Amino acid sequence: MKVLIPSALRSYTERAETEASGATLAALLADLDGQYTGIRFRIVDEQDRIRRHIRIFVNGEQAREQAAAAATQPAAGEAPATPAETKAYEAALNQFKLGNYPLAISAFEGFLVTYPSSSLAPSAQYWIGNAYYAQRDYKKAIASQEKLLSAWPDSSKAPDGMLNIASSQEASGDRRGARKTLEDLLAKYPASPAAASAKQRLQGMRH
Repeated sequence: MKVLIPSALRSYTERAETEASGATLAALLADLDGQYTGIRFRIVDEQDRIRRHIRIFVNGEQAREQAAAAATQPAAGEAPATPAETKAYEAALNQFKLGNYPLAISAFEGFLVTYPSSSLAPSAQYWIGNAYYAQRDYKKAIASQEKLLSAWPDSSKAPDGMLNIASSQEASGDRRGARKTLEDLLAKYPASPAAASAKQRLQGMRH
């Protein structure tokens, strides 16, 4: 579907409108983030609430905050992040948002050393991979996301990590590998928003 991009976010897309797919808002945001790394977290916060200054309209109606779904919440039995953890994580994420990717990587790696058992650890690892992707270091992006999948396979960030691996593979010319990763994503995480994006991408690859 056609997505109109506000001027504040056009530094990501370099255009006023683009195309994205998804049966839900969460799936649509996942697809957008797969195309334009980092744009999703300019739209929603770490709890997947639509940011206060952002207005999203679907068929003329403003989307509710709940529509952003698939939030990064602690898994059952996990303790929520402490204020210190959240502050350190947000500081690292802010570096990513500013485009300071080397600093973001360093900050997230420091976070993982200091808080290896944090409920935010999978997200930190995910953003390390995304930062490498943004720098077009696809080999390190793939390695970082594979670490996420190995250490936290049940995290809500795992399917997003697989989507980033597929993007990295395709960007580096490994179209066959990207297709395999997308197929694996659909098999392992069929109910995730990333799976909806993976399905759309696979359909595009067949054309």
